[in-house]
Amino acid sequence: MSQEPNSTPGENGTAVTGSGSAQDGRLAAGEQAQTLTTRQGHPVYDNQNSRTVGNRGPVTLENYQLLEKISHFDRERIPERVVHARGAGAHGVFEAYGKVGDEPIEKYTRAKLFNQAGKQTPVFVRFSSVIHGGHSPETLRDPRGFAVKFYTEDGNWDLVGNNLKVFFIRDALKFPDMVHALKPDPVTNRQDGGRIFDFMSNTPESLHMLTFLFSPWGIPANYRQMQGAGVNTYKWVNKEGVGVLVKYHWEPLQGVKNLTQPEAEQIQAKNFNHATEDLFEAIEAGNFPKWELCVQIMEDGEHPELDFDPLDDTKLWPEDQFPHLPVGMMTLDRNPDNYFAEVEQVAFGTGVLVDGLDFSDDKMLQGRTFSYSDTQRYRVGTNYLQLPINAPKKHVATNQRDGQMTYHVDTAPNQNPHVNYEPSSLNGLAESPRAGKDHEPMYNAPLVRQKIDRRGDIDFKQAGERWNLHEDREKDDLINNLTDALSAATPEIQNRMVELFTKCDAEYGRRVRESLENAAKNPSAATSRYMGRRRTSAAGKEPEAVQQAEEMAHAAKPY
Repeated sequence: MSQEPNSTPGENGTAVTGSGSAQDGRLAAGEQAQTLTTRQGHPVYDNQNSRTVGNRGPVTLENYQLLEKISHFDRERIPERVVHARGAGAHGVFEAYGKVGDEPIEKYTRAKLFNQAGKQTPVFVRFSSVIHGGHSPETLRDPRGFAVKFYTEDGNWDLVGNNLKVFFIRDALKFPDMVHALKPDPVTNRQDGGRIFDFMSNTPESLHMLTFLFSPWGIPANYRQMQGAGVNTYKWVNKEGVGVLVKYHWEPLQGVKNLTQPEAEQIQAKNFNHATEDLFEAIEAGNFPKWELCVQIMEDGEHPELDFDPLDDTKLWPEDQFPHLPVGMMTLDRNPDNYFAEVEQVAFGTGVLVDGLDFSDDKMLQGRTFSYSDTQRYRVGTNYLQLPINAPKKHVATNQRDGQMTYHVDTAPNQNPHVNYEPSSLNGLAESPRAGKDHEPMYNAPLVRQKIDRRGDIDFKQAGERWNLHEDREKDDLINNLTDALSAATPEIQNRMVELFTKCDAEYGRRVRESLENAAKNPSAATSRYMGRRRTSAAGKEPEAVQQAEEMAHAAKPY
């Protein structure tokens, strides 16, 4: 007989007996009703850190909690992308300089697409917003995706990044939580500043990104005048197998332009897809946008002399120590023939690297490398790489077979069609020769769940520096936008955020606090209302925007 669920915390909280039910509420020893578990019912004792070799990584494949959490997250929406749903794209070409700065590029990488001055590689680029849906206005505050697919002679290379050079978090285990906080409330279906800052106030590493996002940098004027960055730390590997750490940066030759919140609202009132229109019309008119690809290079290692970990995605590498070195130019010169076939079905992955490019132990990069390709197989299909927009523009021969929507079989000319395995002596496929020595980093550390060593006050230093680098108008817009979003949060969360901003810079925290106090006395003090708010305009009345919409509306006869 099925035992009745026990929903009272603390009762019978030892071993569970009986068959139970799918809605069983019984608790194990030490659990409470709100104890976090996996879908398997395993209590989660550390939801902040992936299990890694040493506290810097790499991440190991047996991270069951990480894989379960992210693989479920990848499948939360059908069929729209969970993130980066709204996008625009174009075809183009990347032309290599043959050098990195003034040095021969072969010193650092054997990747063929870089090795000769003037060498051209076709590319497809997808720009996107991150959090908002496929038909959302392009004026909403959001990071912008900047993903480039290089169709190289050695196969595809995907450089998947954003317009902002840092990120909210440094461990991929937190990615589903971060996105859930930024997405609409699961009950009201409204984006809610209270929920956003509940998460961010408990995640101080996000302050650097927030200081960008809530300033005009959070709303690029268009895609052509937008920077791009790989965000993650990668490696370059030369023929001797020696690796260096690299960061990628796209710098637009058109200059960089951003919008304040009031400016964005003016545009949104007239055109909700202005950035897509701008990119398409510019290319159609022959005004081809260009970006120079630059890299920062750092010797591989832990770099204890720095006050930040070079694998930390919430940090910038100082340009005075690690200059931006140009390696090539990208020009977008052709619009898609069909939006769905190309822009919607294009599929990127951070693990899509060619010889001479490699992974670092960046925890975000390693989590994304699983997540992105897993997402594409779910969203587009098992054989998504056979679609023309995703297929490499070169020889393909694999032993992968079948699956939904198999378009063709990846057999080589004259290959024995009966042999779909390797090794074989019956005219099957054979391994390629090595292009150089393997890169073989050494690890000597326990397998742990720990934060990287350099954090704490380091979470605030670069955010404070960014505050002081903002122009006055950027500071004003930042304070106004933070005030608007934080007005939806509880006083406890507001106070916690003020304390964190003060740790970044005393003026920064003081201005946020004063603006929140002013907004509490005068609810119209903040000029923007782009996030859902819990508060109404007055006791018992509807929110101002709802009431205004009803008053402005024109009556019509029922039909």
